[in-house]
Amino acid sequence: MTTLKSKDGTTIAFDKQGDGPALILVNGAMSTRSDGSNPELARLLAQHFTVYAYDRRGRGDSGDTKPYAVGREIEDIDALIDKAGGYAFLYGHSSGGCLALEAAVKLSDKVKKLAMYEVPYNDDPEAQKAWGTYIKNLTEALASNRRGDAVALFMAYVGMPAAQIEGMRHAPFWSGMEALAPTLAYDHTAIMGNDGSIPRERAARVQVPTLVMTGGSGAPFMLETAKTLSTTIPRARLRTLEGQAHDVHPEALAPVLAEFFAA
Repeated sequence: MTTLKSKDGTTIAFDKQGDGPALILVNGAMSTRSDGSNPELARLLAQHFTVYAYDRRGRGDSGDTKPYAVGREIEDIDALIDKAGGYAFLYGHSSGGCLALEAAVKLSDKVKKLAMYEVPYNDDPEAQKAWGTYIKNLTEALASNRRGDAVALFMAYVGMPAAQIEGMRHAPFWSGMEALAPTLAYDHTAIMGNDGSIPRERAARVQVPTLVMTGGSGAPFMLETAKTLSTTIPRARLRTLEGQAHDVHPEALAPVLAEFFAA
């Protein structure tokens, strides 16, 4: 593990491996660089690139500085790019893709290409009502320091059964999830907004080559969102990974990313 200081003094922890052009991996909600399949994806991509897998602020080994601002997270990415030599590719998963999109707009002279997998924007009116209710309840839970309830709200929103959530509350790893609860507001309230709609105006300002991906076995709205983004971003193309859902397998994703970034 290595650390650097972001512009506001926040410590950002990252792992660096591989050789070649710099590639920064931006994780989604409730995720750190060491969670789940993230290390395996970094290992596979390190065969082609210098991979920077980092903990976003408020997560894992990174610090945090209040008040939160999306601009500060973009500054974290900017600091990583500077560490990498001034230029980098960006890959973002889920809401990490939403942040990567924002960074590509702001840092257009430093981001060479952008790839996103299943960014969870949704333009369906009923889905936006549900999102608004979730954001309201999330804000109230975090304001009352009910971190467990905040995590449970997120789990319920993405479709996890209540009995399974209740069982998770008693698992040893639950305290780690509660530690990440405040960052749900970073991804969902601050980055995605109160209605979770596709940010067409900002997407149209992405000037770099972009790969928008979705899973063939994922939620139908993810495909619609990916289609919209791929036609809104000027230099974007759409790719569906057949047989993949939101938790995409590194073995399916890494070759697609390697082909896109190497072209």
